[in-house]
Amino acid sequence: MDDARETTVTAPPRTVGILGAGRVGAALARACRAAGLEATVASSTDDPAAACAADVVVLAIPLGRYRTLPADLLRGRLVVDAMNYWWELDGARPDLDDPTTSTSETVQAFLAGARVVKAFGHASVWELENLGRPAGHPERRGLAVAGDDAADRAAVAALVDALGFDPVDAGPLAAGVAFEPPTEIFGSDATAAEIRAMLERFPRSQRGRVVARAREEA
Repeated sequence: MDDARETTVTAPPRTVGILGAGRVGAALARACRAAGLEATVASSTDDPAAACAADVVVLAIPLGRYRTLPADLLRGRLVVDAMNYWWELDGARPDLDDPTTSTSETVQAFLAGARVVKAFGHASVWELENLGRPAGHPERRGLAVAGDDAADRAAVAALVDALGFDPVDAGPLAAGVAFEPPTEIFGSDATAAEIRAMLERFPRSQRGRVVARAREEA
């Protein structure tokens, strides 16, 4: 986690599909449209085909329902995991509460052939709706990005930047555990510099020690 680095920002995607029409999905759709990007939202009762055909597809459904995602439609697609595990909503789920893996790695294993990157999930809805700022603004907030492919991280970083936030490269998908609930980063509405410092501190945190010990014993 301590090798986090800034992501190279490229051109943002032109189209964004969002699976999930709840608060997070709706907030991201509004932010995309405000940034001049085309956003297609699919709720659980909609045909997801159009959303899944976008340049980037954001997963914004409750994580406990990840097995309802249209895996065939997402094969080969760049997919952003903005989902979180809440035992209060999802119930006790050993598959989602396993410290040897991140929840995004669990999603990646289910979505065979998709290119999963974790982002947006640690931001509050209020942050997504109210704290987007132009590049260089002194109060611009940061958003962490984790994924196994550098080019995919850069593409998602471009989307983060377009929506008014500084992308922070957290490294591989496994590193996404550092900004799942209940970590220091989650819900912090922090700047990029603060997020980088939190990523560096994560291995020394209680959750970081639990994760490290579990992965060593696995």
